[in-house]
Amino acid sequence: MNHYDVLSLIGGLALFLFGMQTMGNALEKKAGGKLKSVLGKITKSPLNGFLLGMTVTAVIQSSSATTVMAVGFVNSGIMSLHQAISIIMGANIGTTITAWILSLSGISGTSPLVMLFKPTTFVPILALIGIILFVFVKSSKKKDTGLILLGFAVLMTGMETMSAAVAGLKDVPQFTRLLTVFSNPILGVIAGAVLTAIIQSSSASVGILQALSSTGAITYGAAIPIIMGQNIGTCVTAMLSSLGANKNAKRTAVVHLYFNLIGTAVILLAFMGVNAAVDFDFISEGIDEAGIAIVHTAFNILCTVIWLPFTKVLEKLAMITVRDNEEKEKYEILDERLFATPAVAVERCSIVTQTMADISVDAMQKALGLFDSFSEEAAESIRKSEKKADKYEDKLGSYLVKVSSLELSDADSTQAAKLLHIISDFERLSDHAVNILTSAEEIREKSLEFSPKAKNELMTLIGAVSEILVLARKAFIDNDMKSAFCVEPLEQVIDELTDEIKSKHIRRLQQGKCTIELGFVLTDLLTNLERVADHCSNIAGLVLEIAHSEMDIHKYLRSVKKDPDSDYSRLFGEYSSKYALPAAKTS
Repeated sequence: MNHYDVLSLIGGLALFLFGMQTMGNALEKKAGGKLKSVLGKITKSPLNGFLLGMTVTAVIQSSSATTVMAVGFVNSGIMSLHQAISIIMGANIGTTITAWILSLSGISGTSPLVMLFKPTTFVPILALIGIILFVFVKSSKKKDTGLILLGFAVLMTGMETMSAAVAGLKDVPQFTRLLTVFSNPILGVIAGAVLTAIIQSSSASVGILQALSSTGAITYGAAIPIIMGQNIGTCVTAMLSSLGANKNAKRTAVVHLYFNLIGTAVILLAFMGVNAAVDFDFISEGIDEAGIAIVHTAFNILCTVIWLPFTKVLEKLAMITVRDNEEKEKYEILDERLFATPAVAVERCSIVTQTMADISVDAMQKALGLFDSFSEEAAESIRKSEKKADKYEDKLGSYLVKVSSLELSDADSTQAAKLLHIISDFERLSDHAVNILTSAEEIREKSLEFSPKAKNELMTLIGAVSEILVLARKAFIDNDMKSAFCVEPLEQVIDELTDEIKSKHIRRLQQGKCTIELGFVLTDLLTNLERVADHCSNIAGLVLEIAHSEMDIHKYLRSVKKDPDSDYSRLFGEYSSKYALPAAKTS
């Protein structure tokens, strides 16, 4: 093996790792939208979780990614630690599919059927189809399919390059002596664990081992401990991802470590014991790509079979390792580990925004109630809610900006953009709640009092604003299109109602029936209430746009407002009658 072979090996390794990363990311993006619905169907059944973990890992070609997802889901409260255990078990078996795909490079023979399954035959075809889809087709979904095919083609090309580069190692005595050292089970396990920990992918490290096996110098005795170690090394990714997470998320990562660590110890000891008694002949035989795939699959299946009846023991071990303390655990609402599945991250943002909506709307409803019955407890609650809403906006805004930079589907990208606008509207609602509270406190502290007519007008407006808050909240949280459509006509009624109250107030000022000081308070109140209605209109409009991405909501509303027979005109008439101010000759 000369210097040129070393360069070829480095280049092949780079292509292999890049192809695996590209293919995995593209597969993940394409499957991301479906993962949301699949995850929503998770039950407490270990079998369902096991099948989910196995399927997801087989699709995205990475047990590390699946385990990191599980850590993120547990940390975000999407699933429990118990559910995550069975998913991890399934992931360990699902990851073995990669080794079987890579073993195709070891196929030998000249018959047409054998040649058909050789990478040198089908990889160029897949690469051609992939580049056509990626470069010449406009559909984002087809581009993702093209990227998957290109990633696979690069991966297999890298595998072939590595195999060709190391072919000469079989004649290098130093390489043979090195492999003899790894025949020591403990050193073999350590070597496999270290290699996988460095590149953070058991699939990639198994692929590298398969490339080296093409030399014919690697025996079953050397390969088996290394493969076991690779399963331990892959735990590093999940352990790193759990740093800064809550207790259950850390326990999920610990479960993954114990599953592979104890499984390796039990199976390796059992294998060595049986070998000492029986003396397996194949131990000294050379292993090929298919042999590595078989050992990798057999180990993971055996490990799962051993642990399947003892999932509660595994959970207990994790609980003992990561203990609870007396301090209240901080619950991280949003978790960057979910970036591995952007579709789930966007869905989580939507759920968290619903919580923010409740906080802001509740604060505003309490603020509106202060004019009927002032309460220091309610005032304190409003201020706390406003600060809480600010924190929600800060966390959600930062998180959504990061999510938006990921590779999202068109639907998820639109959803993320709309949520960024909506959280701003909900945060402003909480600000207006504090402004209204300030007005209520000023009236109370200065012993100001509206005239019966002015108070009646104000309470009529408050009733309309209270209803539009309920409609906007229901539209967003329940995705209720009917409520969303009702918001705009009511918002128009509130605008006209505000103008009418201002006109009546000016007449009262002219007649000396209202003081300038009380007039300033009323003006501030009317401004805040009108703006609350505007924010509700924004929220409802975004809900309609999310549901009907092709709809130009402003153009649509302009058209229906002009139509006297439209539902909009009917609703506007109903709200106008419901919130009409009492007619009077003098005001």
